[in-house]
Amino acid sequence: MQRRQGRVNAGLLLLLYQISQVGLQNIPSVTLGVLALNIFFFLNPVRPLPEVCISVNEGFYRKNWQRLLLSPVHHADDWHLYYNMISMLWKGIMLEKKLKSTWFAYIIVVFSVLIGVVYMALEFMLMKILDDPSYEMNCAVGFSGVLFALKVLNNHYNPGRVSSVLGLQISSKYACWVELVAIHLISPGTSFAGHLAGILVGLMYTRGPLKKIMEACAGGIFSLSDPARPRDYYSDYYRYSSYPYGTPRNYYDYTGGLTEEEQLERAVLNSLTERGLLLHMNPYRPFGILLGEA
Repeated sequence: MQRRQGRVNAGLLLLLYQISQVGLQNIPSVTLGVLALNIFFFLNPVRPLPEVCISVNEGFYRKNWQRLLLSPVHHADDWHLYYNMISMLWKGIMLEKKLKSTWFAYIIVVFSVLIGVVYMALEFMLMKILDDPSYEMNCAVGFSGVLFALKVLNNHYNPGRVSSVLGLQISSKYACWVELVAIHLISPGTSFAGHLAGILVGLMYTRGPLKKIMEACAGGIFSLSDPARPRDYYSDYYRYSSYPYGTPRNYYDYTGGLTEEEQLERAVLNSLTERGLLLHMNPYRPFGILLGEA
């Protein structure tokens, strides 16, 4: 294990500041643990990124299966870490309360591994369909695939919201698909297949057999209480919490028509803006990284 050295990590400092603004006591245990784990591996990576990223070549051909566990918790730089963990913070606060901590931890572990498998399957299919061997060498790191899967879960358990993506009002049911394309167009260096793998795994859980398989594998270890889906409701505005599309906006009303998650997000972002801490933030920094050939 090597210690990261060099410049001051502004993204990490901003992440720690936002966590402090939310308050450790307000962050559920598993969510806090995921944040701490990703920060730890950012500061103390197990190996250099080319040796922990996941690809068809490394995972399928060379059988380096440990990369399925290592790639999600390693990030390319501090802003990659920042956007992923801020998104994890919001989604974790929402979902862990509904799913309970033990089951939520189980979901995080299963999703982290399964998304890597689906990612390799997608890249392998692209390689065969397009007859382009470069796809088997595409090597990705980061937690964003898991975040896309959690977004599908969040929309499933909190249906009916309206999301604003690049100024377009989109039903939350379809927002993850629009964001998938939008992020790839804005930041071509992100892993389209990795994000798509996250959406597919989320759908496998909410609409497919994955949840029942996980319950069967867990047996009686976990005390499961599947939260009932609330009736549809519409907020005046919903903004994807970890990826600041467009120009940052000033909000003056934190509560009108907003969910608890949205109120929390806007309050923290306004607090940061008032202190001038967002002036040097890159608003289009990708939060999923494709490293290229391994």
